[in-house]
Amino acid sequence: MYRFVLTRQWVFLTLMALALIPAMIELGFWQYHRHEHRVAQNQLIEANLRAKPVPMTEVTSPGHRVPRADFWRAVTATGTYDTAHEVVVRMRTDNGDKVGFHVLTPLVLSDGRVVLVNRGWVPGGDDPRAYPPVPTAPTGEVTVTGRLKADETSGGSGIKDRKGLPDRQVMLINSAQQAEYLGRTVLGGYLELTAPAAADGSPEPIADPDHDSIGPHMAYAVQWWLFAAAVPVGWVVLVRREKRERQEEAARAEASRQEPATA
Repeated sequence: MYRFVLTRQWVFLTLMALALIPAMIELGFWQYHRHEHRVAQNQLIEANLRAKPVPMTEVTSPGHRVPRADFWRAVTATGTYDTAHEVVVRMRTDNGDKVGFHVLTPLVLSDGRVVLVNRGWVPGGDDPRAYPPVPTAPTGEVTVTGRLKADETSGGSGIKDRKGLPDRQVMLINSAQQAEYLGRTVLGGYLELTAPAAADGSPEPIADPDHDSIGPHMAYAVQWWLFAAAVPVGWVVLVRREKRERQEEAARAEASRQEPATA
């Protein structure tokens, strides 16, 4: 009664089931690895945010590519803001997902080198191509504290570096681009300002990166593994149902053959 599993339809169904099982197991492990990566990133963010701030000049240099281990590391810098060469970064959102600009102000150190400081978010004006209203940066020598961030690239951020933008507007925060614009030596990466906070709350400080949620990846992994386990169970259920239906059909055929003889 099980010879039907050798028919073309059932061979195709069996091969499909055999292909789905390892694929679903692999998808489960893919989601599990994403879960592990998220957990590790949360631990890194928390450790770097809680670490004692160090001078930015100790962890980066001109042309330096900030490694992932140093992302969000607490750093400090002392210098004077160069507001004449301040630029804004287009298409950035505030903590409520409202689109506006980030304010990027060069901080000139005592040795002439520059640290790029992202002072926070400001809304755009009525004209999206016009330079937005930006609160003036503090004058004189200041000491700032913030989170170390890596230079942005189109490949890493997914943001297209558009050309022909209005004056003093950019798409990416990139130390090499700003070094060319400023004609100065710029330290690699940039500082995302956390202190001192603006007295009137503008520019709006950028919130700490999320390091509490772990996302749905572990749940997705378990789902894929349950699906993989369900495939052979489903195959057995279908086989047994097919066998039962064939038995019932054979019994009806036999009964119909016996009815004329009985009559």
